[in-house]
Amino acid sequence: MTQNPNLAPQKIQPSGTVGESMSGADIILRVLSEQGVDTVFGYSGGAILPTYDAVFRFNEQHADTPERQINLVVPANEQAAGFMAAGYARASGKVGVFMVTSGPGATNAVTPIADCNGDSVPVVLICGQVPRAAIGSDAFQEAPVFNIMSACAKQVFLVTHPDKLEQTLRSAFEIARTGRPGPVVVDVPKDIQNWTGTWQGHGTLEFRGYSDRLRKVAKGARFEDSKRAGFFNLLRESRRPLLYAGGGVIAAGAAAELRQFAERYRIPVVSTLMGLGSISAKHELGLGMLGMHGSACANYAVEDCDFLIAVGARFDDRVAGGRPHAFAPRARHVAHIDIDEAEINKVKHAHWTHVGDARDALLSLMNHDTDVQAPPAWLDHVRQLKQRFGMNYDRNSALIQPQRVVEKLSEMTGGRAIVTTGVGQHQMWAAQFFDFVAPRSFLTSGSMGTMGFGLPAAIGAQLGRPDALVIDIDGDGSLRMNIGDLETATTYGVPVKVLLLNNRGDGMIRQWQRLFYDGRLCVSDKSLHRKDFVMAAQADGFEFAQRVASLAELDQKLRDFIDFEGPAFLEVMIDQNADVFPMVGPGQSYAEMITGPFIPSRSERNTGDGHAGHQAASDMF
Repeated sequence: MTQNPNLAPQKIQPSGTVGESMSGADIILRVLSEQGVDTVFGYSGGAILPTYDAVFRFNEQHADTPERQINLVVPANEQAAGFMAAGYARASGKVGVFMVTSGPGATNAVTPIADCNGDSVPVVLICGQVPRAAIGSDAFQEAPVFNIMSACAKQVFLVTHPDKLEQTLRSAFEIARTGRPGPVVVDVPKDIQNWTGTWQGHGTLEFRGYSDRLRKVAKGARFEDSKRAGFFNLLRESRRPLLYAGGGVIAAGAAAELRQFAERYRIPVVSTLMGLGSISAKHELGLGMLGMHGSACANYAVEDCDFLIAVGARFDDRVAGGRPHAFAPRARHVAHIDIDEAEINKVKHAHWTHVGDARDALLSLMNHDTDVQAPPAWLDHVRQLKQRFGMNYDRNSALIQPQRVVEKLSEMTGGRAIVTTGVGQHQMWAAQFFDFVAPRSFLTSGSMGTMGFGLPAAIGAQLGRPDALVIDIDGDGSLRMNIGDLETATTYGVPVKVLLLNNRGDGMIRQWQRLFYDGRLCVSDKSLHRKDFVMAAQADGFEFAQRVASLAELDQKLRDFIDFEGPAFLEVMIDQNADVFPMVGPGQSYAEMITGPFIPSRSERNTGDGHAGHQAASDMF
């Protein structure tokens, strides 16, 4: 298999002497070391205990070379371990690793595996399993990991032949990082961990179909002049071209090439939630995020464009809605570049397509000798969209507006922090008002929308990027999900910053209930809950744990929070009635977008107090 050169490569280093006799657990550690793994996240248990013991022995053997040791981080639960591995992978570009026991340990890991699969994040999960002789007998803490995980992972292995353990693990890393990245699960029975075998030092399993697909993608990296000419013929015919950048741009390490491409041909850019960081919203060609809660100027640009160029994006329902034919309705042509052939024409028909790595494709297109550029009139139109329909909120309120908190945080950090989030209103405010100027700086659960992601992902990101400023912008609902990992941060001295936007409830649910369910706030209003988050952070060892309740003290508290050396916790009591706008409601097109009371709209009926009135709710939440 060929490694994707655009993923940040782990330092592959030789480990062990060929022909050396060792246990299966020791073989696992040798492969991890060979693959350059420096951190493993996980929670122990009986079926994985031999491998945890091997971590101890491995580190003891390398006491004189601490750079070879493997850091073991134990979170509050296995789900958090998976999110930590995901945060590590997303921030660093390397493969994240987590390790859990059988039964409930494995089933607790299903959500992060599905999350990584949806967002194309390379992780390897090593599960302990009951001994081979007990599989299928309903043994204590037995779970059918292969069956469960096969539905939500890129690849799953159940190791049944001990002499294939080494090759299987090495293949897991290759599969995780190559092609479209994703999660790989290796289920290792306890008797194979205890088995004694021989270290071979090389070899992977053979996957003819997968290897053929990788070779096909590599072969197509430099496509022919005729295909390049076909693309530029469409661009030449276009009067209003628009780049639509997705998470594939970030995964491929293609942010710089995307900006170069946009600047050379003078094409404006809209980004998906996962594509944020590929180009700054303050760049003259950057329009920010598109989609259900995208900026009005970005969505109106999509409405107006006549040539849509999708790069590493998949036209998911948060972007294309429930009516893909109504997405980019004036686009006479659509071009689509994606490394996964299954995404081509899956949702939106494309007239020009290429299956391949985003970075390679953009570089190849830029090798074509042409001076075509978007017409100045289109760029003037885009500038006017940004000026008239830019993001805004109630700037005169005496209450703390969450948008202002994020906006001020972006200003203080210059947009150069790594930001993680949970899921809900705070996630959208972070996406809308933080100016991400670099790739791999916005880490969020996009496809699965998993509450509780932010805090453990921030810990993983900080360990993957120890020199970076890492901030978890979280909500009170999401933080409750994995609040036990406040203790993990202080236990390991991980200097993450936790910024809690507390509106005392599930804000996004309340917003939908106000807009589409006649204001019936069923289970979403937590104003009677008595959680004191500051006391909880203090109890878990945060030396900086403070609360902001007035607008006058916000700026100074934010500055103190950012500057504090070590883990810091800041709770901001925000306006409970603040909503996320713009918003493309159920079954609506971008033309019908609700912009709320502080952003102008092209449609008079979508301005005003921000309340849509009664509309039929749909399955599109």
